[in-house]
Amino acid sequence: MNILVTNDDGILAPGLALLADVCREVGTVTVVAPDREQSGTSHSLTLHRPLRPARRPDGAWQIDGTPTDCVMLAIQALMPEGPDFVFSGVNHGPNMGEDVLYSGTVSAAMEAVTLGVPGIGISFTGNQLETMASYRDLLVQLVRKITSVPSFPEHTLLNVNLPSIPASEVRGIQVTKLGSRYFSDSLTRMKDPWGREIFWIGGGTITWTGTENADHIAVASGFLSVTPLHMDLTNYSLLETVKGWSLE
Repeated sequence: MNILVTNDDGILAPGLALLADVCREVGTVTVVAPDREQSGTSHSLTLHRPLRPARRPDGAWQIDGTPTDCVMLAIQALMPEGPDFVFSGVNHGPNMGEDVLYSGTVSAAMEAVTLGVPGIGISFTGNQLETMASYRDLLVQLVRKITSVPSFPEHTLLNVNLPSIPASEVRGIQVTKLGSRYFSDSLTRMKDPWGREIFWIGGGTITWTGTENADHIAVASGFLSVTPLHMDLTNYSLLETVKGWSLE
């Protein structure tokens, strides 16, 4: 089994090393990841300059582009036999609710699905590397279960979030749906050294909403959250309404 491992935190991220190590328990791993931090790049492609893959001494590939670039290059150029699965992560921070629209981690898994390969994004909702490392054995079990699925659903990816507690304290796995979060005060107004106005996006206060089986509630309750995401964003309930519109 061939497995592609990528991320959006960059080639040197501890989470990437952890996930590659986990996946080697299941198959042959190829690592193709950005050469630098690419968080928040979503599903963007690099279109206005060429990409230059560089082979590292450990055999991994680093790409001067986005996570989506990495998956595209890996599947179409760097892995002649192609991957059977693409695992993206382990992200340093959560990817829940609307995060999936901005996340390079999740978008790498999405790109895999668009290219016909099952994609899985994995994120750790805490910030303690030692705690994240405690998930190794649990992740091996999870990767084995995922890769043993006889027929992975089409147009579907899995978004996995690990709670910010040691793996030994995890209460189990919950299948969840996306919650919803609202950022307040996430735009900071500043001045550059020449007195010109600039803005910094980030930080602020997060308010979460959602029902009892939402992803953020599951991880806050000590569960590993698995959210199946579908690539079809069509709102079918509005199709008949829109059909009735007229330009007259």
